[in-house]
Amino acid sequence: MPDLRRGYGIIAAIFWREAPDGVRLPGMARPLRLESEDGVYHILNRGNYRADIFRSGKTRAAFLKCLAQACERTGWRVHAWCIMSNHYHLAVATPQANLVDGMRWLQGTFATRFNQLRQERGHLFQGRYKSLVVDPDDGLGPLCHYIHLNPVRARICPVDRLPAHPWTSLGALLQPRQRPSWYDPRPALEHAGGLPDTPAGRRKYLEYLAWLAEDEPARKKQRFESMSKGWVIGTGEFTKTLVQENRSLTGQGRRRAAEMQETREAIWRETLDELLRKLRRKPEDLALAGKSVDWKLAVASALKARTTVTNRWLATTLHMGNLHEVSRKVGAWSRKPDSVLQVKLA
Repeated sequence: MPDLRRGYGIIAAIFWREAPDGVRLPGMARPLRLESEDGVYHILNRGNYRADIFRSGKTRAAFLKCLAQACERTGWRVHAWCIMSNHYHLAVATPQANLVDGMRWLQGTFATRFNQLRQERGHLFQGRYKSLVVDPDDGLGPLCHYIHLNPVRARICPVDRLPAHPWTSLGALLQPRQRPSWYDPRPALEHAGGLPDTPAGRRKYLEYLAWLAEDEPARKKQRFESMSKGWVIGTGEFTKTLVQENRSLTGQGRRRAAEMQETREAIWRETLDELLRKLRRKPEDLALAGKSVDWKLAVASALKARTTVTNRWLATTLHMGNLHEVSRKVGAWSRKPDSVLQVKLA
């Protein structure tokens, strides 16, 4: 497992002004959101007005599908998840500094699919999302336990039935054959006593969760009460170090945001060039061909599947009209793709 202790801000810290939550450093008028290579985060959000947006199993499964697609696009690793009726929790590690980009895609895509299915409009989530920076040494393991025990705290199911609850990552932890490639249970097992990822180790983890659910002092020691509050999960020393590392970057938000945007677009352009080569096309062909020719739609679809590219960038770079046309036409092509073009672009 990569060293998750690499500094937030040493690699890439973004003072993101869109964030409604986060940390305030001296001289900042607005809260910030930190991004880092190998950063770890507790991400959560609720339905607008605390609405039960995850009422059905199909809706929860659809959110997990979006999460899987987001991980494929971003390279994220998920260490724990839980989907409740009106909110979700994720423990996410970002090998690349792309938390904001990935979350924009995850929530935007799920909200669009949700509203299309139900023929509704308006905001689905309560704000953008809350993200807490997590200390990988002292915060990540307890966070995984906290997320796994969420249905118990909500009195949805007793702890002895938790393994059968379908909407947490505990089932994937217990049954390796059912694990998605982007899920990594090791921080939970290691924190629970250095447990191995074996049948015996996984049984011990269940016993550990049962003990933790009953032992209030142990939960307090692991700071369960602050897992969803503030901006950081970890020791006071971790928090102090985090602030000191990023203090010198205060006020550089716009410049660093622009740098990250340039980095993202460079990745999109590199992927586009690779796809064009597979079709024996040249970049200048994009301006000469019609807005909706099949090969353009195939390229756009492949870009959306492999990256977090925006419809606006596709519309401009691929000369496909406005961004709404891109969304509609690429979506229709993806539902009934040309198999020959798919093979060529694979």
